[in-house]
Amino acid sequence: MIEPGSKYVVMGILNTDSIAYATGKLIEELGGEVIWTAQNERMKKIFFDRGCKDLTQEEKDAMDFKYCDVTIDSEVEALFEEVGEISGVLHSIGYANPKTCLGAEEMYTDATQDVLQGFHISAASLATVAHFAAPKMKEGGSIVTLSFEGSRPFPYYNWMGVNKAALEALVRALARNMGKDYIRVNAVSAGPLTTKAASSIPYFDHLSNTWDEISPLPWDTVEDKVEVANACVFMLGKYSKKITGQTIFVDGGANFMGGVLMDFEKPAK
Repeated sequence: MIEPGSKYVVMGILNTDSIAYATGKLIEELGGEVIWTAQNERMKKIFFDRGCKDLTQEEKDAMDFKYCDVTIDSEVEALFEEVGEISGVLHSIGYANPKTCLGAEEMYTDATQDVLQGFHISAASLATVAHFAAPKMKEGGSIVTLSFEGSRPFPYYNWMGVNKAALEALVRALARNMGKDYIRVNAVSAGPLTTKAASSIPYFDHLSNTWDEISPLPWDTVEDKVEVANACVFMLGKYSKKITGQTIFVDGGANFMGGVLMDFEKPAK
C-alpha cells in the first residue's frame, strides 16, 4: 500500500464530498503525506473554506494546500518544483461547460472554445501534469486519473463522455512512454457519485437510476466514493507496481453488462 513518509500530490479537490478528498485522507491514514491542490485561491475559498462545514478550522489549516491551474504550464511546473520528490499523483480534474457541452440532444455546438477548454482541462492536462511530475519521481511512481466509462455514450453526458474516452487513450499512451522511468499511469473509472462535480451534469439522477438497472453489485452514489478511493490508493501504492496503462473499473460491475438486470438478478434490498 502506501509507504509511510511517502509524498503524494492530490490535484483538483473541491470539497470533502469528492473522491480526491477521500483518497487523500486514506493516504494520510496509511502514513503518507499529502499535498492538496485547488485551481486558485478563489475556488478554494468558495468550495472548500466556506463549503466544508464538516471540518473544523484547525483541520482545514492542517492541510497543505497549493494552487495550480492545469491549463497554465508554468503553474504546473512551479507546483512540482515546490513540492520536490514525490511517489505519486492523483489527477482528479475535469470540466465541461454544462450549458454548451452537456445535456443537449445533439452533439453539435457552435461553442467551439468551450469544447476545446473541456478537452484541455479534462484530458490533455494529464499529459502536462505527467511531464512535470515525472522528474520528481526519481525512484519511479504512480499517476492515477479519474474517469467515467469512456467506451459507451450515456444520455446528457455528451462532450464529457468524449473527453473521458480521450483521457483513457492518453493514459495508455503515457503508460507506454513512461514505463522506462518506472512510472505507471492508470485510470480509475467510477460509477456515478454524488459530488460537487456531478452536480453540474444535467439529469444526474438518470445516471443513478441507470446503475440501479445494470449494476450486478448494489451501487451507492454517496457511500461508494470510499470504495473508489480504496482503488485509487491501491493504484498509487507499492502493491500495483506491475499495473500500467489500465482503466480499473470501480462501478459495481456495470461496465461489462449486456442489457439490464432481470428481476431475479437484482441485488437484495
